[in-house]
Amino acid sequence: MKVVIVGSGSVGSSIARELLLHGHEILLIDPKPEVIGRSGLRGARWLVGDACEISTLREARLEEADVVVSATGDDKVNLVVSLLAKTEFGVRRTVGRVNNPKNDWMFDDSWGVDVAVNTPRLMTALVEEAVEIGDLVRLLTLQSGVSALVEFTVPGDAEVIGSTVGSITWPADSTLVAILRDEAPITPSIDDVIDSGDELFFLTTIAAEDELRALLSPRKPARQ
Repeated sequence: MKVVIVGSGSVGSSIARELLLHGHEILLIDPKPEVIGRSGLRGARWLVGDACEISTLREARLEEADVVVSATGDDKVNLVVSLLAKTEFGVRRTVGRVNNPKNDWMFDDSWGVDVAVNTPRLMTALVEEAVEIGDLVRLLTLQSGVSALVEFTVPGDAEVIGSTVGSITWPADSTLVAILRDEAPITPSIDDVIDSGDELFFLTTIAAEDELRALLSPRKPARQ
């Protein structure tokens, strides 16, 4: 896979390093030539230039990229690069880094962003996921702010305990994609039984989150 990463700071370099280990073809674009020598990235190609300039993106042959990742520390740059990648070069997949959570609302398809990665929000979600049991935690917003990857750790008094995946009427716009049990991932089947402590991962529309949360809520106390 051909991946173009704009910005070679700590975030961009880390992404490039992981993708290189998985055998992908990486091109990094950065305006500062000195970052090349200190990056330590072996096997990556480099282009020194301003990624907000059409000429730089043409030189990068952006139309051949499978994915463009805008990973700079400037939200304005990340939005412009994503928009140009989509509208001028027809890139199939764009990923935009959100630095300021207040700008999150702009990272959608109107700016050419397919997936917005809000680092502060993701870190907060991961902290919440580690301590919150019995509540729905949004891990990642996908598809122009319409859908999300969410996690729910099943508490001991949840209504769904003992039910099979196939017997539960999930919200129409929510799909159970994985179960994490005893630190082992499970691909859900209709016969899998939900147990206390299971971590359930869903792809859901943001509009359906409340319905999903209500379904997974703890059992109501019995009337005396």
